[in-house]
Amino acid sequence: MEFFNKVGKVALGSRLRLMTAIITDDAARIYESYGMNFMPKWFPVFYTLIEEKEITITEIAAEIGHSQPSVSKIVQEMIAVGLVEDNQKSSDKRRNIVGLTPKGWEFSKELKLQLKDVEAAVDGLIAESSHNLWAALEEWEFLLEQKSLLKRVNENKKKRESQDVQIVSFEAKYLDAFRSLNTQWISTYFEMEEADYKALDHPDEYILNKGGKILVALYRNEPVGVCALIKMNDSDYDFEMAKMAVSPQAQGKNIGFLLGQAIINSARASGASKIYLESNTILKPAINLYYKLGFQKVFGLATPYKRCNIQMELNI
Repeated sequence: MEFFNKVGKVALGSRLRLMTAIITDDAARIYESYGMNFMPKWFPVFYTLIEEKEITITEIAAEIGHSQPSVSKIVQEMIAVGLVEDNQKSSDKRRNIVGLTPKGWEFSKELKLQLKDVEAAVDGLIAESSHNLWAALEEWEFLLEQKSLLKRVNENKKKRESQDVQIVSFEAKYLDAFRSLNTQWISTYFEMEEADYKALDHPDEYILNKGGKILVALYRNEPVGVCALIKMNDSDYDFEMAKMAVSPQAQGKNIGFLLGQAIINSARASGASKIYLESNTILKPAINLYYKLGFQKVFGLATPYKRCNIQMELNI
């Protein structure tokens, strides 16, 4: 256990595998001590056959959460020792099923007696321990079903990497990044349009000098994301959030969300009450980001972009 004390919780899977191996080894010895020719890995399939009587391999797999090939292999192993038979016909004559042999049914009577002793031993272990492992497993299974360990790790990865992200105001040295990052994603999904060239080639004239703003995301001092706040001549909207782009190599670091938050805060600091954006529903991650930032779908404004098929607004 010294290894686990040194490594800590990151070795959760390894520690659970070790405990599984210890319990499985004991289970094999328990069957042996009862004079039973039975392997621990057979138990879920065998017990399901006791309960269900007539069932297919596919149904067994769904019931116990194993793969169909795994269940099929276990069934073949139990057939070899005479506990199970397959290719039976169910009472409705429509499907092949797996079932216990007469030997299997006799064995099930012995197994039920052994299970009483095992359950009593586990209850004793729970009573001796400070924590109810069985209840904890149920809770962990529920929590992991709601949000997997993979998703939890990725969320923490984003949080950690976002600490290396710095949002700064646009300077002339970031012009190439502003142009290239936007050109890359636009050209990947659509085609560059006249309004794109105007804003990307002349940001001073079309964005900054009109009261707008451009923010740049630096990751380890490299420009990897950009977003613009464009002043609008509209009675309903103060600014448009536009030209958001993040380098594919830097995606997954929460950069889009950080840029969006910074742009919204900048609009709020300028006294804006409502901002607007245009996008396309093919850009699902972007649309999800806008909803996460608080934008809602609207309709009806004229747009200079052929690619626009969704318009959104945010009350700030």
